[in-house]
Amino acid sequence: MKTRLKEWRERRGLSLRKLGALSGVHYVSLVRLEGGHLDPQLSTLLKLCKALQITLNELVGMTRPQKGR
Repeated sequence: MKTRLKEWRERRGLSLRKLGALSGVHYVSLVRLEGGHLDPQLSTLLKLCKALQITLNELVGMTRPQKGR
């Protein structure tokens, strides 16, 4: 999950602080998530999906980010 979160965040052109502001998830938690040092709760994942405008499956499922999305 950590790699996928970073991929989507970078694809959207967002800094950790900006994603934190959009999602309501503190940027320190985002650093820990991306680094694999924190297991997110479902509510956190849903906030991130909403901020990134992606589905939960796109964030944690088997699909990879597609170009242009």
